[in-house]
Amino acid sequence: MAQGGDSWFFLTADFAFGHAMQRDASRFVEAAGGKVVGSVRHPFGTADFASFLLQAQSSHAKIVGLANARDDTTNSIKQAAEFGIVRGGQRLAALGAFITNVHAVGLAGAQGLLLTTSFYWDRTKEGRQWSKRFFARRRVMSTQAQAGVYSAVAHCLRAIDALGSDDANAVVVKMRNTPIHDFFADRGFVRADGRMVHDMYLVEVEKLEESHDAWDYYRILKIIPGKEAFRPMRPLVVAP
Repeated sequence: MAQGGDSWFFLTADFAFGHAMQRDASRFVEAAGGKVVGSVRHPFGTADFASFLLQAQSSHAKIVGLANARDDTTNSIKQAAEFGIVRGGQRLAALGAFITNVHAVGLAGAQGLLLTTSFYWDRTKEGRQWSKRFFARRRVMSTQAQAGVYSAVAHCLRAIDALGSDDANAVVVKMRNTPIHDFFADRGFVRADGRMVHDMYLVEVEKLEESHDAWDYYRILKIIPGKEAFRPMRPLVVAP
């Protein structure tokens, strides 16, 4: 929205997950003064996005939002490139994409794609060191989900080690009272409701000529502070 993407058309996976992504994204677009000009729902696991992409093209929306995930995201990005969506002046914003989706498509097809991520392997020295160890075992770069799980487990184990005890209540208190600064998060912390709050990153997939190494895919456009990126904590309501 801040970059001028004030009109949206959604390609939405036709089940609860996709519906929820479109609903939440639409709420923020409209709250920021933008407009959702249309949407189309596609079957989960479809191999043919042609008719859906033609509707997105004809909408002339500045942003085509992909409210899907996994193979649906990969296939819709690939076919959007074949239809010349980005070349025609529209932009793709993937709401559920991982770096592995970009790798599956390749830079030629994914360049210009917008997405948000909590982790990019090449952002910091610590991230590069951890990611090289991960790649040596998996032969693929880590997704944000894999990096996040590793960070969470390590944070728990460090709390146990510091306490010399695995008492659950004490460990939870220690985790909440210990800031998280590791390869995954710079300013992370665990809230009273158990949610780990950390920065997020708006990234754009680079052009072919901008990439210098394997898996060098992202250009970070904006850091979204954790307190803005996550929903506010709500009071715990205990039923009588």
